[in-house]
Amino acid sequence: MKSHILKIIPFVMVLTTAIMMSNPTSAGPVITMDGSSTVYPITEAVAEDFQIAKKGGVRVTVGISGTGGGFKKFCRGEIDIVNASRPIQHSEMEACKAAGVQYIEMPIAFDALTVAINPQNTWSRTISVAELKKIWEPSAQGKITKWNQVNPAWPDEKIKLFGAGADSGTFDYFTEAIVGKAKSSRGDFTASEDDNVLVQGIATDKYSLGFFGFAYYTENKKKVNAAAIDNGKGGVIPSAETVENGSYQPLSRPIFIYVNAKAADKPEVNEFVNFYMKNAPTLVKEVKYFPLPAEIYQLNLDHLKQRKVGTVFGGESKLNLRIDEVVKLERRL
Repeated sequence: MKSHILKIIPFVMVLTTAIMMSNPTSAGPVITMDGSSTVYPITEAVAEDFQIAKKGGVRVTVGISGTGGGFKKFCRGEIDIVNASRPIQHSEMEACKAAGVQYIEMPIAFDALTVAINPQNTWSRTISVAELKKIWEPSAQGKITKWNQVNPAWPDEKIKLFGAGADSGTFDYFTEAIVGKAKSSRGDFTASEDDNVLVQGIATDKYSLGFFGFAYYTENKKKVNAAAIDNGKGGVIPSAETVENGSYQPLSRPIFIYVNAKAADKPEVNEFVNFYMKNAPTLVKEVKYFPLPAEIYQLNLDHLKQRKVGTVFGGESKLNLRIDEVVKLERRL
């Protein structure tokens, strides 16, 4: 099994991973995936190892169009599997139902959504949920433009904001957790579905602030710092310990893949998902996310075998979930 690191990929390119281990014109089976940039590093690692194991007999393409963009394709039946950094929403459930697309929900890891600052930032190394809301809520647009407007002790300097694009599940989750309503945000910030764009922006501006998945932070620790999040009990830094003990709230969250139930009847898709669940504990940790208990991966395999379709989240994000609570939810499917 090869070692995996996050790749800096220009967003102007078509963001797909397809390891060509044999003749690129081969007419072998193709497994199509798209969706979350947060989940992408895990799925990319699984896809690479799977294709190596299959010696080029199967090709896996992994696109990045954001969770929302991925679900649009998924619910139209255009892809086999969608990467999702949040549970499926009501509108997506309805779209899938209308198109006759049934899905098998599979939590695959936990993420610590990270608020990143420039290393030269010495004033907001701890930032409260209330301060984040003051920065990001819709009414802040054009009004909260300087750091000292958020906290008088902070500099009289313009804030440069970076965040996930509107099709991103990270954007949905962050706005709901911080502002109180999904997609409720100021619009005057640099938005991208590519987390590497956000990392580079924050790294080059002393007065910047942004948010993205933990893996992109931990792979870029020399470029950006993680702010400690104060939810009323003091600042908490994202880490394996704070995710596992449930103290990194409200920005700790489960991330998923959703498998088209009809596509799961294809031998190559079934084999790939089995490979994914059996190798996820190692690969999730390797790309710097947080593995789930072994029971979850086995439940996912059981649900695949039994074709248990649907979601245990009811179309809601379910904020402040701990890992053990996700286990209890999935047992009910």
